[in-house]
Amino acid sequence: SDGGRNTLRTSLKDNHTFLYFAYGSNLLKERLHLKNPSATVHCVARLKDYKLVFGNHKGLASDRWHGGVATIEHSPGDEVWGVVWRMNMSDLESLDSQENVTLGAYSPVELSVKTKGQDLNCRTYIMNSCVYAPPSPQYLKVIVMGAEQNGLPKDYQEKLRAIKTNMYEGPLPMMAELERARRRAKERVNHRSDA
Repeated sequence: SDGGRNTLRTSLKDNHTFLYFAYGSNLLKERLHLKNPSATVHCVARLKDYKLVFGNHKGLASDRWHGGVATIEHSPGDEVWGVVWRMNMSDLESLDSQENVTLGAYSPVELSVKTKGQDLNCRTYIMNSCVYAPPSPQYLKVIVMGAEQNGLPKDYQEKLRAIKTNMYEGPLPMMAELERARRRAKERVNHRSDA
């Protein structure tokens, strides 16, 4: 029967892809696509009983972002909003290395997130040995841009904007790379609308 074939197709598709819940800089499509081109937005979702915090693994400041970076920790009554990305299994390794899994900075975990009354099991990452530290304004800006880009709830976006930063004003190569990627994406859209 056709029903059987459909089930098979779905499970095959699921074996080749996985769901990833992003809550930090990977909310921004251009950030995630730098190393993980297969990612497509699956939905916006909420993680209950966790809160967003910033810090560094064992207190080692991030060279990439000059300050604390995002992680989540268990906190009854709180919630973290994020984006669920569908990604190819072939990107799993590059995602793990971006999250410094091999160095032990973050651990991959499977968590259940809620979207429109549905529960989804997703991979996400939680920092090990987190020493709290404020993020750089640039890092926070990437998170805020990602939240806007994906239409996270307005009150959650406000909360993000209110986070105190470390006021770092120096150069950040990563930020320059992202701004170039965003410009290229805009140009592509403009070319399409000119056609």
